[in-house]
Amino acid sequence: MDERAVLAARRGPQCGVPGRVARGRPAGAQGAPRDRWPARLALQRDARGRGGRADRLHGRFRPSQGLSVTDFEALVQPGIARLKAYDPGHDIVALRERFGREVLVELGGNESPFGSNPLVAAAIQAQLAGLARYPDPLATGLRAALARREGLLPDQVLPGNGSHELLMQLAQAYAGPGGNVVVPQYGFAVHVLAAIAAGAEVKRPDALPLDAEMPRGHDLDAVAAAVDDATRLVYLSNPNNPTGTWFPTRALEAFLEQVPQSVLVVVDEAYHETVTVPGVPSARSLLGRFPNLVVTRTFSKAYGLAALRVGYAMADAGLLGPLERLRESFAVNSLALAAAEAALRDQAHVDRFRDSNRRQRDSLTESLQALDLKVTPSQTNFVLVDFGADAAPVESALVERGVVVRPMLGYGLPHCLRISVGDARENARLVSVLSAVMQ
Repeated sequence: MDERAVLAARRGPQCGVPGRVARGRPAGAQGAPRDRWPARLALQRDARGRGGRADRLHGRFRPSQGLSVTDFEALVQPGIARLKAYDPGHDIVALRERFGREVLVELGGNESPFGSNPLVAAAIQAQLAGLARYPDPLATGLRAALARREGLLPDQVLPGNGSHELLMQLAQAYAGPGGNVVVPQYGFAVHVLAAIAAGAEVKRPDALPLDAEMPRGHDLDAVAAAVDDATRLVYLSNPNNPTGTWFPTRALEAFLEQVPQSVLVVVDEAYHETVTVPGVPSARSLLGRFPNLVVTRTFSKAYGLAALRVGYAMADAGLLGPLERLRESFAVNSLALAAAEAALRDQAHVDRFRDSNRRQRDSLTESLQALDLKVTPSQTNFVLVDFGADAAPVESALVERGVVVRPMLGYGLPHCLRISVGDARENARLVSVLSAVMQ
């Protein structure tokens, strides 16, 4: 019996989905509920010695004589000790095994239903003969390609193992004990995680109210007011995950003019390629005026490379210098580098994704509103849906029927679910199942 089967047997009636981990308590925006993650992370979950599960994990782990798991926890640096593990959602591998890839509708990860362009597979194939060799440690080709496209110098671009890595490293390099990091309410969980891991305090200015034109969006005036002499970093997302909300570039420009240049402002543009409304060009256009500005992006969404983990940061070369010293020697693997360069050569693929995503997002929004659900305005490849009551039973019922969406307990939004925009078939299946569940 493999590990997942053992886990499912042990969980028994806790959960209706074999292989799905029980939800447990909400853990706040910076982390996961304690019991969401499979036993391969049980040692991390039980590091505080609760329940003694490490001793019982199939006999594979025994603390050294005279040293308990609790003793190890005492050695952890304070910032890390405050963290709970980032929650990536359901055990999707177990769900795929249960329902099958062709049946399971995965609308929890904000991935592209269109995949990558045909050039990517060929580029990866060409790299297979060289797997015994390390990748280019400087990511020279990808830097050059990105710099050409963005009108920057290569040393103003830094590729990373996903933008997640770069977001973490920015806090590690520039924040720390005695300082604070400002992350708006409902801001991306990784921004909070990065600040806490660096040992900084986190300030959470309120989002815009529900009756605002952009409900639950970033209130940039409140964010600016939260900046003080101890502030080292501000993290913003445009558009924002998980709300889907956005702000115009002129508002960002006005915000940057209020913030001291000693405070780094990081604008996470993971969903930049999904924006279709006017007035929201990339913050990249402001880099020349504001040397404290950092823009991060990813290849995981519109380019369809989520499995390969490629992201990049754009900023003043001097600002990126400490990250160059901090980053891993071979942060981005050869397959990912080749795939990202190939992805950049087919802008038409991204344009098709953007157009299709807009149509499907609008159609999905109308269908959800027809079910009397509140849908937050979105410029991303997902929508935030407010059910007006605890959404956990709805989410559980959807998963039971092979439709995966994302609960929002960790963001303080227990009434909401985040639903990725799929293709027409996936969206129709979601609406059909959801309609049946709500009757």
